[in-house]
Amino acid sequence: MHAFASILPKELVERLHPAASVTALTGAGISAASGIPTFRAEAGLWKEYRAEDLATPEAFERDPGTVWEWYGWRRDLVRKAEPNAAHRALAQLAHAVEHFEIITQNVDGLHARADANLAVHELHGNIFVLRCTRCGREREDHTPGPAPGHLPHCPCDGLERPAVVWFGESLEPSVLGACHGALRHCEVLLIVGTSGLVYPAAGMAAFAQQHGAFVANFNLDATHAGHGVDAAISGPCEETLVALVQAVHHRHGGGPG
Repeated sequence: MHAFASILPKELVERLHPAASVTALTGAGISAASGIPTFRAEAGLWKEYRAEDLATPEAFERDPGTVWEWYGWRRDLVRKAEPNAAHRALAQLAHAVEHFEIITQNVDGLHARADANLAVHELHGNIFVLRCTRCGREREDHTPGPAPGHLPHCPCDGLERPAVVWFGESLEPSVLGACHGALRHCEVLLIVGTSGLVYPAAGMAAFAQQHGAFVANFNLDATHAGHGVDAAISGPCEETLVALVQAVHHRHGGGPG
């Protein structure tokens, strides 16, 4: 039996076992064990900058070189990272549920790398997609860098930026609509590694509850884990989610897994 099995609420396991539709909402905490900084932590500075200083349209217009240097560093970190046990646990859980969707605030693409068949809604975009600031064309790009003084450009000669949602920008309506659909129809919502401070993700637990979902929050910090949810599980999500998958597997009659 997994060390964290004893802290799992019995009702959560019982609801997951027969559930036909489950949604997971994930934040930066799920990727921390893969070596990707959360940026909201005390050590979340890059050089002397905070994320809020760089992830804005104004910062990019003022100094695209510095913004791209930061994103180049982040892209290199993500490129070297691997999905951790928490990503893999959600991918395993997806195979035990008829309809499973992931809503993620992360831009690292690690859920898809854990299982390419997962239904993943990237609320804030993807760090490996570039968008032209002139014509709006988007393309996937996994190359290192860019090198200083060699910023990426579109064939139309427009400067390209990361196709992610920056502070002050609106979410893509089609993505937000898909997320609301997943929340409206799920029987269980798993919230994993997110502080619940940024909207609209911060309102998703209440939205799912209003439509009948059982909401469980998996969070390292107990102070952010229990407000307005049906169950709160504190601990490293790469441990607690593995314990959950094993408990569901055991309830299915497959042994401890």
